[in-house]
Amino acid sequence: MKRVLLFLYGVAVYALFLLVFLYACGFVGDFLVPKSIDSEPQVPRTEAILVDVLLLGIFALQHSVMARQGFKRWLTSFVPAAIERSTYVLFSSLALILLFVEWEPIGGVVWDVQGAAPRIALYSLFSFGWLLVLATTFWINHFDLFGLRQVWLNLINYDYEQLPFVTPGPYRLVRHPLYVGWLFAFWFTPHMTVAHLIFALLTTGYILIAIRLEERDLLHFHGDSYARYQHRVPMLVPRLPK
Repeated sequence: MKRVLLFLYGVAVYALFLLVFLYACGFVGDFLVPKSIDSEPQVPRTEAILVDVLLLGIFALQHSVMARQGFKRWLTSFVPAAIERSTYVLFSSLALILLFVEWEPIGGVVWDVQGAAPRIALYSLFSFGWLLVLATTFWINHFDLFGLRQVWLNLINYDYEQLPFVTPGPYRLVRHPLYVGWLFAFWFTPHMTVAHLIFALLTTGYILIAIRLEERDLLHFHGDSYARYQHRVPMLVPRLPK
């Protein structure tokens, strides 16, 4: 019975993640959601900036702290290891929901691209970013990344094993295609407001920090294999063909 409950917990968290992911597309792209990153300002600009920076800081702190190995060991001292990843996904989703609800639009236009062709091009790059994020998770193992593989193996009474280090698809071009997708999604827009710019700048800064922390863990787990991969493949920008 306990295994069934843990499996249902993992499935429910995954369903929540899917809803949050879809909402995030509309939130950043300013479509089909009640309040987006570019909605009408409701409070003074200084207050809005402080609130938005705090919300992004909460997400960055949660995302980084819960991903560290020391925190994982502490967490699994009182929750089953099978739901450690699902719990991380749950708190990440809750942090994003808090951001969506409490976000304060700022107003002010940084750029506003006119003309059908350039707007279509920018929206295409925006869409490419979100699709790359999603596709990249399947190249490495989508269901392990979001905790479903762990609860499934626990349900059928199989021991969980870490996935081997592999570099499929876009991982042969850059070490972090997932983050490349986020950068496309956050920066490519025909209508850039002050709030959107602050969001893009702070998330880009967080991505660069997160890469350093993530690669430190990868070096610890995979040793020389990852060190050689670091030397051979660029971090975010593919090398031009010779």
